[in-house]
Amino acid sequence: MSFLGIDLGTSGLRALLVDDAGQPIGSTERHYDVAHPRRGWSEQDPADWITALQGAVADLRAAHPQFASLRGIGVAGHMHGACVLDAQDRVLRPAILWNDTRSHVEADALDADPRFRTLTGNIVFPGFTAPKLAWMAAHEPDLFAQAARVLLPAAYLNLWLTGEAVGDLSDASGTSWLDTGARDWSDNLLALTGMTRAQMPRLVEGSAPAGRLRADLAAEWGLSGSVTVAGGAGDNAAAACGIGAMAEGAGFVSLGTSGVLLAARDGYAPAPDTALHSFCHAVPGRWYQMGVMLAATDSLNWLGRVTGATPAQLTADLGPLRAPGPVRFLPYLSGERTPHNDPAIRGSLTGLAAATDRNDLTRAVLEGVAFGLADSLVALQSTGARPTRLMAIGGGARSRYWLEVIATALDVTLTLPEDGDFGAALGAARLGMVAAGAGTVEQVMTAPRVTAEIAPDAGLRDAFAAAHRAYRAAYPAIRAIQ
Repeated sequence: MSFLGIDLGTSGLRALLVDDAGQPIGSTERHYDVAHPRRGWSEQDPADWITALQGAVADLRAAHPQFASLRGIGVAGHMHGACVLDAQDRVLRPAILWNDTRSHVEADALDADPRFRTLTGNIVFPGFTAPKLAWMAAHEPDLFAQAARVLLPAAYLNLWLTGEAVGDLSDASGTSWLDTGARDWSDNLLALTGMTRAQMPRLVEGSAPAGRLRADLAAEWGLSGSVTVAGGAGDNAAAACGIGAMAEGAGFVSLGTSGVLLAARDGYAPAPDTALHSFCHAVPGRWYQMGVMLAATDSLNWLGRVTGATPAQLTADLGPLRAPGPVRFLPYLSGERTPHNDPAIRGSLTGLAAATDRNDLTRAVLEGVAFGLADSLVALQSTGARPTRLMAIGGGARSRYWLEVIATALDVTLTLPEDGDFGAALGAARLGMVAAGAGTVEQVMTAPRVTAEIAPDAGLRDAFAAAHRAYRAAYPAIRAIQ
C-alpha cells in the first residue's frame, strides 16, 4: 500500500508518496504565482492548485509504480485563505490568502467584540478568514450575496478530491468562526459576520476520514482500490504531525515564507493577549500554540532581489557566527502578527554606514528574523510552555549559519530531522495513513531520526540577548514614524 501527502503551499504544491511504513517513496513539486493587485493584497486562483496537483500526480505515477496501490490521501494547506464558491461550487473570485491585510479595518471591528476572543481563544487577525468575508460584504456585496460556501484551501482540495465539502479542526481554528475549546463551529460568531453553518464545510478531526476519492479520479489515476481522503490539516499542524510533535512542549521552528515557532499542548489554555495562536491540533484531544511572523525566508528573498544574489549566495561567505553588528533589520515586510498584531507596520534597516557591505546586510536580515522568532518564544513562555529543544524545518533550515543565529537568539537547541524537506507533506501522508486504518496516531506520528543538533553559542548568548532587547526597543520608534 502507498499513501499520498499533499502540501499546498503559498508558492507551490509538494506531493509526497510514502509506503505503509511511512517511508518516502518519491516526491515532486509544482509551482504557481501569487497575485498582488494592490498594496497589502495577496490572491491566488484555486484552479492553479488543481493544475499543480494533477501535474504532481502525473509525475508520481510515471516515476513510481507503487502509486497504483494508493489507499490514503491527506492534504495540508496554507491556512486562513478564503475560497468563496457559489451554489454550483464555482469559484466566485480569486482566493484571498493568509498574508493579505486588506481586511484590517474589519478585523479590528470583530476583535473589539469580546465574544470572538472568548470563543476562539485568538485575536481576530486581518489574515484570518472571517474578516475577509466581512470585507467582501462591505466592498463586494454582489459577490458576497452569491457566496453559498466558504472553504479554506485544503478543504477546497478535499472538495475536488471527494465531491464533499469537508474540513478539519486545525485549519478551521484560523477562521475566527470556531469555538476552539468545543472543537465546533460557533453559530454565534458566524452570525456576527452574516454567515451560517450551512456555508461552512463539515468538520472532522484531521486524522479521520473526510470521504473517498471520486470514482472518476480513481479511474483517471489508474487506481482500482478504494482510497480514503483524510480530514487533513493546516500546514503547521501537518508539519507537527510530520515530526511527531504530539506531546506537551514538543515543537519546531519553521523557516518558510513565514516564520513559525510552534509547541504542542496537552490542553486548551488560550492567551490571545500575547498574539499567540491557540489552535486545535490535527489529532483528537490535543491543541497547539504558535507565534507567527509574516516574513521569514521572504526577508532573505527580498534582500536577494535588491542585491541581485540568490539566498544561497547571500549566506555562502558569512564565516563563523559572530555577535550582532550595528546594522539592524526589522522584518515587517508584510506587517506582523506575534507579538505586535500590526498589519500596518513595515520593515526597516538602520545602522547603515559607508563601510556596510552585503554580508553585513545578510547577517542583519538573518538576525532580524531570529529576533522575531525570539519574540514568539517569549510570548509562548508566558503561557507556561518551556521548550528546550525545537526541530528546525523549512527551506531556511538549509542554512547552518542561520540555524546557529536562531539557536543562540532563542537560547534553545535546534535539531535537524532526517527527511526534513518533507515536514507538512509527510504529516499529511501520515494523516492519510491513520484515516485509512494503516495505524493509530501513536503508531504513525513518530519523531524522525535526528541527524544534527545546533546548540546555542554560550560565548555569544549575552551579545544576542542585548541585541534582542535593542530590536524590541526599536519597534515603537519605527512605528511612530510610519
